[in-house]
Amino acid sequence: MNKRIKKILAKKNKTKIVCLTAYSKNVSMIIDNFCDLILVGDSLGSVLYNYKSTKKVSLNTMIEHSKSVRMGVKKSLMIVDMPYNTYRNSKEALKNAKKIISQTKCDGVKLEGGKKIFKIVKALVKNKIPVMGHLGLLPQSDKNFRFKGQKKSERDTMLIDAKLLEKAGVFSIVLECVETSLAKFVTKNINIPTIGIGASNICDGQILVLDDLIGLNPINVRFVKKFTNIRMEIKRAVSNYAKQVKNKTFPSKKHSY
Repeated sequence: MNKRIKKILAKKNKTKIVCLTAYSKNVSMIIDNFCDLILVGDSLGSVLYNYKSTKKVSLNTMIEHSKSVRMGVKKSLMIVDMPYNTYRNSKEALKNAKKIISQTKCDGVKLEGGKKIFKIVKALVKNKIPVMGHLGLLPQSDKNFRFKGQKKSERDTMLIDAKLLEKAGVFSIVLECVETSLAKFVTKNINIPTIGIGASNICDGQILVLDDLIGLNPINVRFVKKFTNIRMEIKRAVSNYAKQVKNKTFPSKKHSY
């Protein structure tokens, strides 16, 4: 088993796991010093390409961004989302997962779903491909954005799915937009770490989209806390640049050959 994955597993019920997304080398170089896990998420579809859903993200797009991210990752575990319609069956999943890992040198892949992907996850793990699970709100398949856990049927299904994913061999599970008491129940009843996003601080770790965290992506949803406003910093810098170009103070001799 990958040493970095062993470290993630060892943090269960002990130390919180810090996770963030990255889509490029420049970003991954910065966050690698602070993260345990870096995810190249298919969220790049909406964040970078303005797609209405993650379904339009292609395998090649994920691979190219992951190649860039890999150049900046030295310490963290690097996981790549398998995009929509790339793991409809075990054969397809294995072929595409191998392609992702061989071309990006990532440490593993992430798949969305529970019971439906049980056999697929087992097949990947059997072939020594580390898999991260994803339950709750599933951007690749859910039509409506709402948190999960209000209905008893959702609560029962999620625990069953979590246990099935654990049995299939995933090393951790992302819980997205899951009601607090349900997130706690799932976390306490499986032996692998849960990574929350909009699922309370009871989870073993947390993940956010970096562009949301720094205020670059103008999104306002309940589970996002903006730790800074990088948009304002960019505006200031570009404004100063424009002024200096117009008044001919840039480039000065120092910045000229």
